Order: sequence, then structure tokens, then C-alpha cells
Amino acid sequence: MITRYLLLWLESPLQSWGHDSKFGRRDTLDFPTKSGVLGLVCCAMGAGGKQRELLEKFANLDMTVIAYSRAKQSSDGELKKQSREPLLRDFHMVGSGFDDQNPWEKLLIPKTSEGKKAVGGGAKMTYRYYLQDMAFAIVLQVPNDMVQTISEALERPVWDIYLGRKSCVPTDFILRGQNISKDDALEIADGIAKGKVLIEDFRVLNGEHDGEVITLNDVPIQFGENKQYCDRRVTIINT
Repeated sequence: MITRYLLLWLESPLQSWGHDSKFGRRDTLDFPTKSGVLGLVCCAMGAGGKQRELLEKFANLDMTVIAYSRAKQSSDGELKKQSREPLLRDFHMVGSGFDDQNPWEKLLIPKTSEGKKAVGGGAKMTYRYYLQDMAFAIVLQVPNDMVQTISEALERPVWDIYLGRKSCVPTDFILRGQNISKDDALEIADGIAKGKVLIEDFRVLNGEHDGEVITLNDVPIQFGENKQYCDRRVTIINT
């Protein structure tokens, strides 16, 4: 199968890329997951439901992530790293303040798995974590016959697209290159970053290379109500 690459630029004051979260604590990885990026693509295309056939086409394809953070520019024009912003923790109460005597409001109150009233009235505390002031270049390998369709969808999305959660609205155009080689995509990303006075912090490569190798359960097999994922190995290279 012939494949080409798209360059996506993900930038926002807040981003959150869940990986191993429980209900009460919604963590974020330091970078976008493959499931998160493909979920964004599906939203742009208006592709709801399981989407098993679509996701199968991407399961073994490449995805490189380059993370950028703010930099200081010295008098001689050299960019130097600044300390990254810490994770933002946002506190939520789910199901609080609703009247359980009102049939509509009652639907918004958490219940047990049997549908009964939860202990303590149903209100639940949750903690949600966000990346602050980061930008990511995503070099995404795409089947050749889908390049145009996905590109058009990212320029004119069917559904609103977010960078992990609905509170994470992109603040710049996402599609920055289509039907290009990987080397061209990396070069374009570097140019965008320099124009924004950003400096590369780290990159995430598919497979095992020299660097920190980890396993992520983020290759989507099925979306929809009953999501399914499989593992992939990635390497984090700090710069």
C-alpha cells in the first residue's frame, strides 16, 4: 500500500491526552496519543461509531510527534529553552446541585452500575490534568487513497475538533502539509516552530530506537461505546 504523510499542528493554551485514566482522576500524557489523533481525524470526517475498517488502515502506520515549548531568543538570535509550564489540575464536581425530584435533572446524577442512587447522593469529585502552553507537530502516515479526504475534512471539519477534551480548543490551523514526505513534514514543522519562537523539547518515534522506550496502549481498534485498543512501542528522545 502506497502511503504519504500529513503534517498536523496542534497548539492550544490547554491540551489533555488521556492514556490510563480512571473516573476520578483524568491524567494526561506529555504528548498526543495515536488514539487521540485518530479520534480528531474521525471528528473532522464526521465518522462516528466503531470505525473498525478505517482504524485498521492506520494500525501499523507511522506517527511521529515533535513537542515544542516556549523559548527565549538571545541577542545573537539563538533560541534557548525555558522551563515548561507545570501540569494544570482542574477540580470538578460531577452531578452536584441537581434536583433528584426533577426527572430531567435526575438523569445528570451519577448512579451505581445497577442504576440505583449512589452512596453519598451521587455527586462525585474528579481531578483533570492539562498540559499548558505546548505545541505539537504530528507527522502522520496516511493511506494514499485517503490523503485528500482527510485533508479536506481537517480544513472543513464536520464536527468540532478539540485537542483531547472539549475545553482544549485549537488556536491555530491544524493541517499544515498534505501528500508530502516525512522529511518535508519535519522541515515544515521546524519552520513553523521558528516563526513562533518555539524550540523542540522532545520527540516521540514509533518503535524502538536509542532513547527511552515505553509501551502505550493507544492503537485504536474500535471506537464507539465499547472502545478497544492494542499496544505499540515508542521511543521518547529528549533534545
